[in-house]
Amino acid sequence: MPSRYNISDDANIHLLLAKLNVDLGPVPNRYNLAPTDQVPVIHQWEGQRLISDMRWWLVPHWSNGPSTDYPMFNARCEVLEESRAYYGCFRHKRCIIPAHSFVEWQHTGQQKIPYLFSAVDQAMAFAGLYDYWTNGVEHVLSCAIITTVSSPEFEPFHPRMPVMLTSESAELWLDEKQDTAMLYQLFEPVLPYPLQAVAIDSQYGNAHNKAEPILVGDRVVL
Repeated sequence: MPSRYNISDDANIHLLLAKLNVDLGPVPNRYNLAPTDQVPVIHQWEGQRLISDMRWWLVPHWSNGPSTDYPMFNARCEVLEESRAYYGCFRHKRCIIPAHSFVEWQHTGQQKIPYLFSAVDQAMAFAGLYDYWTNGVEHVLSCAIITTVSSPEFEPFHPRMPVMLTSESAELWLDEKQDTAMLYQLFEPVLPYPLQAVAIDSQYGNAHNKAEPILVGDRVVL
């Protein structure tokens, strides 16, 4: 439900950005992005579609400011209508977090094995929420990734997964006029495109390690 992901400067990322009508120019390779890191986010702002760096840990506009007291880098789709932190964002501040791959840890007995997941022949678009907090001096844009129950193919690795969108469903998600009741179809536990999984070096669990992940297993297509 991820706590690490990567974005790299490849053709698939640029194709996704072009389909969503945003241009980042050269995309810096960012590996092992972890909660509280700054991450690129596609969002609407005053009628324009932008891509902005945001803190990956939602800071509600009504809060006292950035904090890690509560885990708010992921938002469970089941509570979007109930949570004070997510309710308004779900209606008015939806966003897309582009990604090349993400990491999930599979628990096998006493072992935790990190796996790298990527889409076959395309970039991924995570459904997200964002908010803007300020105290008049500091200004913070922040985001969270929406998670849902895992699909049957993904469930052996983890019980939850990020909500992954196609470029078409991403447009639906970004549409500020869209009735939120229509968005729940995007939370179904279904992979929108095939994923490939490969085990990676366990040192990737260190959030300070920003190197490209080292593959240690064979690729499996889900």
